[in-house]
Amino acid sequence: MKVSSKRKLIINIALSIVVNGAIPVLVYNLLLDHFSSFISLLIATLIPLGDNLYHLIKFRKADAFGLFMLIGFLLSLAAFVLGGNERLILLRESVVTGLLGLIFIGTLFFGKPLIYHFAIRFSAGDESEKKGQFVKNWEVPYFRFVLRLMTAIWGIALLGDAVLRVILVYELSISTFLAVSQMIFYGVIGAAILFTIIYRRYAKKRLDLIIHH
Repeated sequence: MKVSSKRKLIINIALSIVVNGAIPVLVYNLLLDHFSSFISLLIATLIPLGDNLYHLIKFRKADAFGLFMLIGFLLSLAAFVLGGNERLILLRESVVTGLLGLIFIGTLFFGKPLIYHFAIRFSAGDESEKKGQFVKNWEVPYFRFVLRLMTAIWGIALLGDAVLRVILVYELSISTFLAVSQMIFYGVIGAAILFTIIYRRYAKKRLDLIIHH
């Protein structure tokens, strides 16, 4: 079961990279012979949006990434209305990613950090007993430290991704940027997920020792 789940996860990640990275690059280059660079890029960037809308309709629930893609699309239209060029369209994802990073960091100063809300939603789910234990653990200083550290790491990772891609959008050709942009994004997200998994295991063992002593 675990092998099957891992294989399914790898396939989903690969498909996501193809849909959000490879296909937009291909479409952009094919459309250049018929449309301006700006229009070609705008059409190409609608593909990831369409993919996320498909999943939104299929599963009938909004996910963070889909909503950010929608925000990105609206930013693209704003760039067009304001006379923006293709570079501004490419910047939209970095703006959304950067804003998300700032939200992560901002929650460190107001109540419970964002990772707390994510964890209680996806870890505890609807099981009231687990949820109650999670809420109780918040009273432990080490538990609060762990969640705040995770939140800070995710915030820094997302901000770093945004800054790097803002720099590269003006250093690389549009075609090259489209090709490497998603790899950078998934690389950063992958590293943050790996850190979260490893650190969570370590922190859980230490938390168990603290609670039972």
